[in-house]
Amino acid sequence: MVLSTLSFTIMNLLVKYLEGFSAFQLVFFRCLGTLFFTIPFLKYHRIPMRGNQQLWLLLRALFGMSSMAFFFMSVNYLAIGTAVSLRYLSPIFATLFAIVFLKQYIRPIQWLFILIALIGVWVVKGVGDTIHPLGILLAVLSAVFSGVVYVLIRKIGTKDHPVVIVHYFMSVATVVGGCLAFVHWDKTPSNIELLWLLSLGVFGYFGQVFMTKAFQTQDTYKVVSLKYMEVVFTMLAAMYLYHEVYPLNNLLGTVLIITGLVLTLVYKQKTPLKREDES
Repeated sequence: MVLSTLSFTIMNLLVKYLEGFSAFQLVFFRCLGTLFFTIPFLKYHRIPMRGNQQLWLLLRALFGMSSMAFFFMSVNYLAIGTAVSLRYLSPIFATLFAIVFLKQYIRPIQWLFILIALIGVWVVKGVGDTIHPLGILLAVLSAVFSGVVYVLIRKIGTKDHPVVIVHYFMSVATVVGGCLAFVHWDKTPSNIELLWLLSLGVFGYFGQVFMTKAFQTQDTYKVVSLKYMEVVFTMLAAMYLYHEVYPLNNLLGTVLIITGLVLTLVYKQKTPLKREDES
């Protein structure tokens, strides 16, 4: 999980470094970089790339691409650490969507944990114009769309291989993101910038691989708190590399968000709930 966190931290720092490029350019190159890994894997194991549930896979890809684009847009208005912390609200929205679409319910104490995380967003915003409201809106929209992705993955279930799901996402996002990038081509990358752009997909891929292996070898509640060290690592690195400054309310709000999320996930893991129609 620490390796996963470091991989995602490097990817976040690269996104901040490459903010002169449009969000759709970042989407295109980030997804293209990951295809260098998913295509050989699927071909080597002779796994069909089309998948078994094209409609759900397509929806997962479109919502995932939208979430990614909103996050990249938010970095133009927010410090990268703040954008990352707000994006991690996605499990909260996934829980709310699961109640509506998957007929699940949660215990009263979990509503308290959700409230703590949402209060954290309000604290991050602060008063006045300390943080750009459009940036917060974009980061929260990224979390909302990511929450929908979680529900769609649950819907897909085990009928498709995990790498097929990732590959479908990256393939669709590469095509759609590439078309949108052609329209919003803000900057032509130099050779070294092209390398950094493709590296987004490399570090994103290994971040996912290391995280998956961590969850496979340990109970989720034992390692989930380490996942949110990404926010801490990103903030510290951005302060050193980009001289970003985080006001006290920003730091306090981030702590509340992470606390609410960790408590929600740990409590859910230790006390799993059945669907309402099975209880």
